[in-house]
Amino acid sequence: MTRTLAILLGLGLLGGVAQSQGTRHVVWNSGRVQIIVPQRRTYSTLSSQRPIRIEKVRAKVTVRERAATTTLEISLHNPGRQAEAVLLLPVPAGAAIANFMFDGSAQEPTARILPKREARETYDHIVRKLRDPALLEFAGYNLIRSSVFPVPANGKQKIRLTYDHILPFHNGRIDYLLPRSESLDVAAPWDVELDIRTKAPISTTYSPSHEVAMKRVAPNHLRVRIHDQAKREPGPFRLSILLQKSAVTATMFSYPDPKIGGGYLLLLAGLPAHKQERTKQLKREVTLVIDRSGSMAGEKLDQVRAAALQTIEGLADGEAFNIIDYATTVAAFSPQPVIKSAETAKKARAYLASLRPLGGTNIHDALVEALRQPHRPKMLPLVLFLTDGLPTIGQVSEVSIRELVAKCNTHKRRVFAFGVGHDVNAPLLDRIAELSLAKPTYVQPQEDVELKVAEVFQKLYGPVLSSARLQTVNAAGQAITNVIREPIPSQLPDLFEGDQLVLLGQYRGSGSIRFRLEGDYIGEKRAFDMTFDLNKATTHNSFVPRLWASRRIAFLIDQIRQAGGAQPGRSVRRRNSSIFNDPKYKELVDEILRLSTEFGILSEYTAFLATEGTDLSDWEKLNRLAALELDAKVVQSRWGASAVARAQNVESSKKQTSLNLRNRYLDSKQKSITINGVQQVNDRALYCRGKIWIDGRIVAAKISTKPDRVVRYGTPEFELLLKKLVREGRQSLLAVSGNVICRLDGANVLIEYDAPALTTPKKKGMK
Repeated sequence: MTRTLAILLGLGLLGGVAQSQGTRHVVWNSGRVQIIVPQRRTYSTLSSQRPIRIEKVRAKVTVRERAATTTLEISLHNPGRQAEAVLLLPVPAGAAIANFMFDGSAQEPTARILPKREARETYDHIVRKLRDPALLEFAGYNLIRSSVFPVPANGKQKIRLTYDHILPFHNGRIDYLLPRSESLDVAAPWDVELDIRTKAPISTTYSPSHEVAMKRVAPNHLRVRIHDQAKREPGPFRLSILLQKSAVTATMFSYPDPKIGGGYLLLLAGLPAHKQERTKQLKREVTLVIDRSGSMAGEKLDQVRAAALQTIEGLADGEAFNIIDYATTVAAFSPQPVIKSAETAKKARAYLASLRPLGGTNIHDALVEALRQPHRPKMLPLVLFLTDGLPTIGQVSEVSIRELVAKCNTHKRRVFAFGVGHDVNAPLLDRIAELSLAKPTYVQPQEDVELKVAEVFQKLYGPVLSSARLQTVNAAGQAITNVIREPIPSQLPDLFEGDQLVLLGQYRGSGSIRFRLEGDYIGEKRAFDMTFDLNKATTHNSFVPRLWASRRIAFLIDQIRQAGGAQPGRSVRRRNSSIFNDPKYKELVDEILRLSTEFGILSEYTAFLATEGTDLSDWEKLNRLAALELDAKVVQSRWGASAVARAQNVESSKKQTSLNLRNRYLDSKQKSITINGVQQVNDRALYCRGKIWIDGRIVAAKISTKPDRVVRYGTPEFELLLKKLVREGRQSLLAVSGNVICRLDGANVLIEYDAPALTTPKKKGMK
C-alpha cells in the first residue's frame, strides 16, 4: 500500500476499506466522516451533512524547566445525525502523545504522530477533496491523527488529548508555542492556562500573541492565563519565559528586513522575581490634585475624597504626600509635601472633609502649584491629577498648559492624569501624562472614581527602576547613535514591581548589538549591560515589525492630535486653515497610510481600506480620505465621549505589547468594534478585492498589482513556493480562500487555485 493510499484511508476519504494500525483494524466510513481541526474548524466530507461545531477548547499546560505537557479538552456539538469523526491536531516538532480519550463507548481510542512530510500530504489531500486551502497554514507542523470516534446525533462529545514536548531555550529564555489559525473566521473560544515551575527564579513572562494575566506564586512558580477578552482572538498562542540572571534580565526578538538596512527588534526586560525589602525600596512623594469646581458637587467629590484618603492610607510611614485643590482659585494642604504619619494623616482627613465645590476649573494654576512645590530628596515624585472638565479659568490655552508641563517640571514629577466623565480635553490630559512619563486614565460617567484611582495607585507600589535611559554602546562602552532608529517608546517609563519593559525599534547592520540600561535602581544609580546577536534574526518573529508599526501609527496619530490643540474650533475655523495644508502633516498622513496598508493595522481613520469598493491603486485618493478622517475625528474632536474613546484607543496602541489581528477599537459608547476586511497573516496583510487577495506591501509600494508570474496550485512550482514559505514562516499566505497576489523576492506572484470554489472569498467588512 502506498503512503498516499494509506493517508486517504486513514482520513476516511476512501470508504469500505480497513487500515492496519499495529494489531488493530479500523474501518473508516467516508459517508459520515467529519474531520476535526480544533485550531481551525470542522470539515465534512459530504456537503449535505451538517458539520460538527467546535464549541470551545480548553488548554491546560504545565511547564517544568524546558519540558511542557499540553492537555487539550475539545468540546463538540453535533447538530445533525450521528457522525463518525477523526481528529487532526497540528503540534510543534518533537511532540509525543501521552494520552488520548473521548466520551462514550467505541473502539479503544488511538492516535499517532505524523511527521511533517506525511502531515503535509494529509493537508494536501484534504485541500484537493474539499477545495479549501485553509490547512496549508499548518504545513510546517507535525500532525497528531486520531482513530474514528462517534459524535451522537444532536449531542455532545468531549475529546481529551495530551502531548509532551521539549521547549526551545535561548540564553535564559524558554519559548512555548500552541499552534492555532490566524484566520479571522475562527470563532471557538480557547481558554489557555499555564502552570510554570523552574529551578531558577522567573523574571517575567511575555506573550506577543495574546493578552495574559500573570500570578506569581513563588519566585520560581508562575500561573499564566489568557484574558477573557482574548479567548476568541486568532493566531498561535506564544509565551516566552524569562529566567532571572541579574537585577534586570533581558532578551531580544529580532526580525530581518533588508529593505530598511537591517530589521526590527523587540527588547524585553524584566525585574527581579523576589520582592524588594520595604526598607530598600525607593520611597514615594505623592501629590493629590483635586478638582473642586461646581461640576464636582455630590457623589463625584465624595468619591474623590475617599480616593484621596485611601491613597494617603496606602503610603508607608516615611513616605510623603500633599493635597492641592482647585476651582477658580488654588489652595493647598501644605506649602510642600509632608511626611506621612498618624498625625499628618489625621490632619489630611480633616482638610479633605472641608472641601466644598464652587466655581470654575483653573487647570493651569493647579499644575503650576503642583509642579513648583519643593521636592523631598531621594523620593520618586508622583502627582495624581483629577479633573472633570475643560479649563475655564485663568490660562485656558491647550498649548500653553502643555508647555507649562514641558518647561516648568523642574523636579520631574510624574503626572498621572484622571479625566472624570466626558467633558474633559482628552488630548490635553494625554499630553500632560506623556510629557511627565506617566499615563492617563479615564473614568466613565457610570464608574467609581475611587476605584479607578485605587487601581492606578496600587500599581505604583515599590518603584524599582526610575529615570531609566537606554543607549546602544560600542565594545568600549561608548554611546553610539547609528544602530537604532525610531525606538518606541523614545523615553523609558518608570518600572514598578511586576512591570516589564518592552521596547521596539528598527536596527541597522548585523553582528552584535550592545545596550546599556541606566537608572535609579531601588534608590541607587546603576547600569546594566546586555549584548545580543542580530544574526539570529528570523522571519518567524513576524510579530515584531507588526507591533512596531502599530505603535508607530499611534505615535503619528497623536502628533496630529496634539497639533490640533493650536487650531481654532470648528465653528470659527477659517477656510483653508487645515493643518494638512502644511507639508509636515501631509507627510504624517502619508506615513500613517503606508504603514496601515503594509501591515494591515487599521483604525476608525483608515477602516475605508478594508471596504470592497475602495480602489487600493489610487494612492492620492486614499491619502485624501485618510486626511479627511483624521481632520474630523482627531484634529477637531477634543472633548466628549468620542474624544475620550479615541484617547483610550491611542493610549492602548502606544503601549501595545500583543497583536490585535481583528483591528479592535472602542467607539464612543465604549463598544468594541472590529475591522474584518483585511487579514493579517505572518508579516503580511491581505486585502480582499472581488475574487483576489492583494498583498499590502504592493499597495504600500504604490506599484501596479499586475502579476509578474503565476503559480498554480498543485504544480511543482507551487510545491517549491510552499516549502520556501514554510521555511520563512509565511505559509499562511497560501491558506486564504481565494487567489492571492503577493510581493515575493521583488516580484508580484499570483497564486491560483484550480477549483472555482477557491476563487470566491467571503465578503467581509466591519462589525
